Amino acid sequence: MTVTLASAVSAFGVATKSKLSNKAAIGAPEDQLRAPIERLLKDLAPLTGLPDDAVSLVGESTLSSLATRPDYAATVQNALVGFIELKAPGKGADPRRFTDEHDKKQWLKLKSLPNLLYTDGNCFSLWRNGVLQNAVISLEGNVESSGSALAAPPSLLTLISDFLHWAPVAPRTVKQLAEITARLCRLLRDEVTEELERGSPGLTSLAAEWRSLLFPSASDQEFADGYAQAVTFGLLVARAREIELKNGIDKAALELRKSNSLIGTALRLLTDDPENQKGLDSALWTLARVLDAVDWQILTKGDAEAWLYFYQDFLEVYDNALRKRTGSYYTPPDVVTAMVRLVDEALRDTALFGLPQGLASQEVTLADPAVGTGAYLLGALRLIAETVETDLGAGAVPGAIASAIDRLIGFEMQFGPFAVAQLRLIAEVQTLMGLKEGSRSLPTLRLYVTDTLGDPYAIQTQFSSMTQPIGESRQQANTIKRSEPITVVIGNPPYKDKAKGKGAWIEAGSAGRAAPMDLWTPPTDWGVSADLKHLKNLYVYFWRWATLKVFGAGHQDATGEADTPRSGIVLLRLRHS
Repeated sequence: MTVTLASAVSAFGVATKSKLSNKAAIGAPEDQLRAPIERLLKDLAPLTGLPDDAVSLVGESTLSSLATRPDYAATVQNALVGFIELKAPGKGADPRRFTDEHDKKQWLKLKSLPNLLYTDGNCFSLWRNGVLQNAVISLEGNVESSGSALAAPPSLLTLISDFLHWAPVAPRTVKQLAEITARLCRLLRDEVTEELERGSPGLTSLAAEWRSLLFPSASDQEFADGYAQAVTFGLLVARAREIELKNGIDKAALELRKSNSLIGTALRLLTDDPENQKGLDSALWTLARVLDAVDWQILTKGDAEAWLYFYQDFLEVYDNALRKRTGSYYTPPDVVTAMVRLVDEALRDTALFGLPQGLASQEVTLADPAVGTGAYLLGALRLIAETVETDLGAGAVPGAIASAIDRLIGFEMQFGPFAVAQLRLIAEVQTLMGLKEGSRSLPTLRLYVTDTLGDPYAIQTQFSSMTQPIGESRQQANTIKRSEPITVVIGNPPYKDKAKGKGAWIEAGSAGRAAPMDLWTPPTDWGVSADLKHLKNLYVYFWRWATLKVFGAGHQDATGEADTPRSGIVLLRLRHS
């Protein structure tokens, strides 16, 4: 028998009436729609031009307690096309009109999805990124009582066809990519939070280990935020490396661990635990499908600065409050260039440091304790290359850059900008050294995901083999903070005016050790005025932790005495207008 729209809807009416009138039925009314909806979609799929059995709906028996995940993920020939959310008959299919708090909260999250079908059995609607496509379609009759007499207008088949034939549209600009990615990352964060609230064993243990390795005081919400960004930017890095995602994220995790261990590890922690993936499938599947359509090279048109404002644009959509709280504002290239050149001149000045090659000098180690997307390290690399080419010729640049990489250090708390900084710096190093993509000769960048304010003397917890790269990163960062001499500390200008009491071990000391910040307090026998007592704030509070002795505290001079504050660190402060 040939299936038609009329026969498929009639059969749907018979099934729903039987289910909803059965007194032995268990579960909420929307749960009784599950089997009939599955049958309806399979019956209508061939009428839209798809092969028989091409459509599959993936869902659990009941998800009514969840605030985030939709009831079904719909796949066509194993490729994700969208999601379906079922509501009790009579509730309607326009989520903007829902009054129940659970439904309203869920809609605020699900509106980030690019292809979402809402239905209560009687009405159907299609939504893309929170925008209604055409109109809500109502069936003729009622699923609870019409039975075989239930009918539908031809527009229902059009709606189902649009839903099943969805394909991601590649963003046209980098800013548009940032906005799309931010919405889906926010959905992933919400799913992680919800799974933690449900006591998901995999994610709960992962959160505990994450805290012990990176941020001991992180709340569940902060873990969810950090991990969602790590996964999202891991997938973005994969696409920038032209790693396909259409067959799952496992390959991306494996490939990234070869050259980008921290980001690759974040993905592997997910791919190696199927239960974790299952709990986050709405956002994960959608991210993979949407980002797989991205061709970074075409999108950026070869613009080396395409990533420059990506993270700031991302945060404005993802969580603007987080942008303000974390000071995620990015300095214009002209300001970066000016600051880097001022540092270079100070190093060359015979009255100060007397290093003729400035930043290119082998004696200089530079650190950015809030590296963001890497603007200052990039500026330093470019100036070093310029200096070496002028002094020694272009042939000396690759070797000088390989050497300089070991003298440039960046700390960052957030995985998103950390991933972007890695992308930008790797691309720049490849260009300056004349290396091909994926070259084994690429020097190892000294970038670390860590809290610069974290106590470097705290006891390091044990870590598993799976999280080894994350644990080692923290160990290396703490070693740098404890003992490595740093010549230059430079970074984004200040956005906080009052930072007293927020400097952690820098301001309070650690395990009986004096606070590095004390090195900026004028001795009492100087008899300075009250105003000059705040001299340290003039330079130091431009990061909450920023201080002459953030790194390399405890230098000694030739006599064995502790060095004075002029131990070789250059601090420059430029305010934005």
